[in-house]
Amino acid sequence: MTTSVSAPLTTHDTTRIDDTRIAGVRPLITPALLEEKLPVPDAAQALVESSRAAISKILHGKDDRLVVVVGPCSIHDHEQAMDYAWQLKEQADALKDDLLVVMRVYFEKPRTTVGWKGYINDPHLDGSFAINEGLEMARKLLLDVLAIDLPVGTEFLDLLSPQFISELVSWGAIGARTTESQSHRQLASGLSCPVGFKNGTDGGIKVATDAIQAAQAAHAFMGMTKMGQAAIFETRGNDDCHVILRGGKQPNYSAADVDAACALLKAAGLREQVMIDVSHANSSKQHQRQITVAGEVAAQVAAGDLRITGLMIESHLNEGRQDILPGTPLKHGVSVTDACISMAQTLPVLQELAAAVRSRRALHSAK
Repeated sequence: MTTSVSAPLTTHDTTRIDDTRIAGVRPLITPALLEEKLPVPDAAQALVESSRAAISKILHGKDDRLVVVVGPCSIHDHEQAMDYAWQLKEQADALKDDLLVVMRVYFEKPRTTVGWKGYINDPHLDGSFAINEGLEMARKLLLDVLAIDLPVGTEFLDLLSPQFISELVSWGAIGARTTESQSHRQLASGLSCPVGFKNGTDGGIKVATDAIQAAQAAHAFMGMTKMGQAAIFETRGNDDCHVILRGGKQPNYSAADVDAACALLKAAGLREQVMIDVSHANSSKQHQRQITVAGEVAAQVAAGDLRITGLMIESHLNEGRQDILPGTPLKHGVSVTDACISMAQTLPVLQELAAAVRSRRALHSAK
């Protein structure tokens, strides 16, 4: 009997058409391993849970305080971030009856063209792209801020990074450049925290109202599990989403702008409420104008407008901004992305907003 010998199995060579522009591939830590290394303490878990519930109550009209998301445009130094957090915590406690203060802890920066992409992508600010270190440093910072009993908010830009940090976040944002992205709307539908969608870069509100409707719905999409395994995620939808007015071709924080935004929300069957970002186009990219804009928004709140449920402020230890230049030491506590107001300038703004809430509360109590 003769035995036939089959041809050896070979792998089809696709090198001419696959990964032709990939310069290298490096291993990525899994979310589960990072969580095992830096677990969530019980106190931090309780804070995240309670602060998310409190923000949800404000969004649903059951709490008349303002949510104030305030902090650096971007994080680039752990110790400076913690110095800021301790100072903010003091004010958060003093004003807790009128403001729910959330520290802005942004690790990912969208770029119009190119530039530093943030603490996770390039934690050493030198183009080394030590992403595994960046993820660990980011998670460590969030845990340290939570440890002083201060809730945190961040922008979700990368679609994989939430698996590494999202259980520590009390409030999330989807930026103006990604509000129209189907993938980010799907992501928001499965996030456990309240989420704000910014209006488009041109000032258009409809993309944000569309995003809220999409995020409220159930979705199925591809993603990565905590164990690093590719999987299909099915979401229930997120009813704690809202619009953030950040300006566009012109500012959009006036009473007329709030009316227009709420009219669109009502037409879409959504809650008539807005958060106002006093930076970006609303301050015409002039960081000190945030103080003026916040004052004008405070006046609207004091006059009784319950539709304004929150504000965003870009603030750091010291005002202004600086460039990352090789061989040049960075100034202490100064933003390396958008210009910020200083902590000293921030405190009177927070106090003015708290006073506005008290005036609004008194006005409605008298009716």
